[in-house]
Amino acid sequence: MPKQHLADRAPRPFVKWAGGKRRLIPAMSEYFPREFGRYFEPFLGGGAVLFYTLLLDPGRRCLVSDLNADLILAYTVVRDRVDELIESLRGHAAGYAEDRSGYYYRVRGEEPSDPVSVCSRLVFLNRTCFNGLYRVNRRGKFNVPMGRYANPNIVNEEGLRAASRLLGSGNVRISSGDFADALAGAGEGDFVYLDPPYQPVSATASFTQYTGGDFVAADLERLASEYARLDGAGCRVVLSNSDTEPVRRLFGGWNVAKLTANRLINSDSSGRSGHHELLIRNF
Repeated sequence: MPKQHLADRAPRPFVKWAGGKRRLIPAMSEYFPREFGRYFEPFLGGGAVLFYTLLLDPGRRCLVSDLNADLILAYTVVRDRVDELIESLRGHAAGYAEDRSGYYYRVRGEEPSDPVSVCSRLVFLNRTCFNGLYRVNRRGKFNVPMGRYANPNIVNEEGLRAASRLLGSGNVRISSGDFADALAGAGEGDFVYLDPPYQPVSATASFTQYTGGDFVAADLERLASEYARLDGAGCRVVLSNSDTEPVRRLFGGWNVAKLTANRLINSDSSGRSGHHELLIRNF
């Protein structure tokens, strides 16, 4: 039996997110700095690396961000109002049990404003939609069809409470915005982990549309400039991305490692394994 990695003790991300790193952390963590000051992550997504970082040091000062405002709101609700969230999710689970399709599409069409309702809707849809894929159209409307799960875990109370404890255990600042703004204060000795939407490896393999606008080539070039700035500021920087020509061209001057990864979000199960990701670090 393989030796259990410390990452296995971290709570599972409460949302399934394209490019999630939970299964890769045992391999990735070998490339992380052993000592550092603050932790910055401006493409938070499912938060697997954040949870692992807090598991290692619950008091760590963490500054995390994502451009998806609903996702960031969900993190604050999980941290601050987890009891209300669990109760709201129980309501979704009951409605879904009575009329799966009707209830799913009714909730998908709603636009709640209360933070707990926004968060529970996001978690519910993430647990019941096709492949757990978060995708919005150009107007920012969630448009993924219903999945075909026999028994989706809509109310993962244990996982939500574990995530809430870790998020509330340290000095975690959670914000929404552009990555450059989120990284403006990073400096000497800080650890910055960059996990932007991946560059597509084929014409049909793009997972860049989380906010109504794509993460395009110009954004990747802007990120490469930010990477160089962070290096000059004395930060320890690690970036994950797909093994593509644009990524190697823009980041090939740094230390590059290749990892094998399975992609859980793929409409064709045969396309979920055997892919390579690059891990790029400046130390």
